[in-house]
Amino acid sequence: MSAKSFTTIGHETKDHPIYIEEWEQLAKEKLKKGPFDYVRSGAGDEKTLAANRAAFDKWSIYPRVLRDVTDATTRTKLLNQEISLPLLLAPLGYQGIIHPDAECASARAAEKAGIPFVTSTVSTRSLEEVAEAAPTGKNWFQLYWSNNREVSASMVSRAEAAGYQAIVVTVDTGLLGWRKSDFKNGFAPLKEAMGDANYRNDPAFRKSVPHWTEENIREEILKNILHPNLVWEDLLFLREHTLLPILVKGILHPDDAEKAVDLGLDGIIVSNHGGRQLDGALASIDALPAIAARVNKRVPLLVDSGFRSGSDLYKALALGADAVLIGRPYIYGLAVSGEAGVTSIIKNLQTELDLTLALSGANSINELSTTNLIQTGC
Repeated sequence: MSAKSFTTIGHETKDHPIYIEEWEQLAKEKLKKGPFDYVRSGAGDEKTLAANRAAFDKWSIYPRVLRDVTDATTRTKLLNQEISLPLLLAPLGYQGIIHPDAECASARAAEKAGIPFVTSTVSTRSLEEVAEAAPTGKNWFQLYWSNNREVSASMVSRAEAAGYQAIVVTVDTGLLGWRKSDFKNGFAPLKEAMGDANYRNDPAFRKSVPHWTEENIREEILKNILHPNLVWEDLLFLREHTLLPILVKGILHPDDAEKAVDLGLDGIIVSNHGGRQLDGALASIDALPAIAARVNKRVPLLVDSGFRSGSDLYKALALGADAVLIGRPYIYGLAVSGEAGVTSIIKNLQTELDLTLALSGANSINELSTTNLIQTGC
């Protein structure tokens, strides 16, 4: 911890975006309506999208003073790996609709920051290309379950072979949410071939498409990606095909968290998919305390949906999370300035978390607990 964050303020910084809202506005000006709305919007009437932000106001930081915080640090360990701060770049697909460098730019920014980047199944660039772009990165792979089990098995095997360090299985997308903006705009990035690289390059998927035409490829992807019949026991199938840690993403109920631990899964991500799936679902930060109490540090516990600031990260860590994933913020950075924009988003969050930690009287995120917060809203 140092005073550097203060001494860099000057004329040369006044035009740089600082607030996430600034980045969002600049991204809106730069992108076409379809891609921008695809990123920004939520499901239904966007009640859960709004709740994700409003829920942070229920908690206030309860600072302590006159403590030596000279050496305050955000460094921590996740899945036995040291990371520079408890932050990951969440798996957002179709990044080619945002910037031509797509996931490769985001992965490089995460690599330089020393934090994990989670590549989506529906990435514009293949998982192998992303790994090559960030060869020393802490790369994770997110899996959308395929109705053809062999495709799921093949993808996780490819991820392991490419050097990925964890598998994240998303479990809240058996069907796609009611996304009004996309219908109104007539915008579907998969139909524009912006998220099919991992399928096109997969041997098991290629085998399942007897007549290799664009129409057949898209049809087969859509048949695979929707899986309303997925159940817990299906996830055990992945254990036969990878030695990597498997985390489950999309948990909001403590009973489901308990089930994940009982089945031997290696981590839990509390998530409502950024308010993009089930409108009316509770905010992720509201779901976190009960899940943290139930999991009780038996496996790593992560959270996403609605995070915009260092104080947001702090509150999640105090409520029991081991790390936080951000999505829209870094995508706005990518839209505005490519890799440099993503780097700026990460640096600003790190600086704010550094300061929040020290100003609250804590030296390490490992010191944080609910005693560092007070509930001031309902």
